[in-house]
Amino acid sequence: ANSAYLELHYIPWVSNVCVILIAVPRNYDPVLHPFEVPREYTRALNATKLERVFAKPFLSSLDGHRDGVNCMAKHPKSLSTVLSGACDGEVKIWNLTKRQCIRTIQAHEGFVRGMCARFCGTSFFTVGDDKTVKQWKMESPEYGEEEEPIHTVLGKTVYTGIDHHWKDAVFATCGHQVDIWDEQRTSPMCSLTWGFDSISSVKFNPIETYLLGSCASDRNIVLYDMRKSTPLKKVILNMRTNTLCWNPMEAFVFTAANEDYNLYTFDMRFLESPVTVHMDHVSAVLDVDYSPTGKEFVSASFDKSVRIFPVDKGHSREVYHTKRMQHVITVKWTSDNKYILCGSDEMNIRLWKANASEKLGVLAPREKAAMNYNQKLKEKFQYHPQIRRIAQHRHLPKSIYCQIKEQRIMREARRRKELNRRKHSKPGSMPFVSERKKHIVAVVK
Repeated sequence: ANSAYLELHYIPWVSNVCVILIAVPRNYDPVLHPFEVPREYTRALNATKLERVFAKPFLSSLDGHRDGVNCMAKHPKSLSTVLSGACDGEVKIWNLTKRQCIRTIQAHEGFVRGMCARFCGTSFFTVGDDKTVKQWKMESPEYGEEEEPIHTVLGKTVYTGIDHHWKDAVFATCGHQVDIWDEQRTSPMCSLTWGFDSISSVKFNPIETYLLGSCASDRNIVLYDMRKSTPLKKVILNMRTNTLCWNPMEAFVFTAANEDYNLYTFDMRFLESPVTVHMDHVSAVLDVDYSPTGKEFVSASFDKSVRIFPVDKGHSREVYHTKRMQHVITVKWTSDNKYILCGSDEMNIRLWKANASEKLGVLAPREKAAMNYNQKLKEKFQYHPQIRRIAQHRHLPKSIYCQIKEQRIMREARRRKELNRRKHSKPGSMPFVSERKKHIVAVVK
């Protein structure tokens, strides 16, 4: 149990600096430290308070678009490069290090509905309201060279989304149906459809790369297998799903952003009920994106806020908003797990820290050690009422605060009504339905 650490002593009367190393014994026996827990509790309380004091997540605003930002894409090879498409058909490429636009392209007439980068990072694809799919070089044109797409494919209907395969020269578009394209061909390799409604989003699985997921406006989430050229199964929810995102670490897990203010994390093998229902937004959820670690995801909502959810928790750990920010349409989590980008109606792209109180820049070893120690203390005492209250408190805009209050009253009223009905009904005639299964209408295979 005995240990020792070394003390440094400076003796002023010696002309040269003299360092004497003295071993000081330290006994770690808990019996000899009866006040260790109260001391640690005070430190944990101070660390939690300081975390809230230093929580300044907003970093900068990238402005330059002349219309609302409708979609964004990450560069697969460069952390500092991000692409954005606006409602006026303009595409901009941004350098996040300099926080400025490095290139502007007038890509489409009307909205830019979707965009994605090629897996190698040499080019990117855009789709728009003018029924075209265009492939562009990532590099700027040479002096005197015109800004023109590499390829243009004219479709029969408006395309509402696009995503590129993670390994092959294949991409998928959605609109009236899901089309799988080879980059070298002007007609789709195969078309996948199940139902007769418009499809708003399509996403390739990053691990099992032959799997796709799509969301349609008839409330369906449909899963496809590219090798079979047929749909696998679909789940029908109570309300429409706007988009979905696959977990980059767990091949079968995806999260869907729904119109009923919730997000649903599904395991594609068991679609009968979601793994977790994430409830905190007070308006339709428009976009969702996973962190590279697969442990958290970020969501963008019509209620003018951005929230960060742990995958296994039903409530958000963080909510970001500004006075000027309007409906948030698109959101991305950067590939280094440090930043979040969101694009909104009022033409701005905002850059946030993923961890609100994190200190940016190089940390000294002592700073890093203190930070890790404080983090462990906060985890140890996280369920103590005072610490929990401080850690969970967030300032909300008045509109969101009032809506949360109103929805709480409505939920309580529904619960009370259900209890009264059950109490005055024949025993067993009204079975209990779990919160997870309430939102699922059917699963079709």
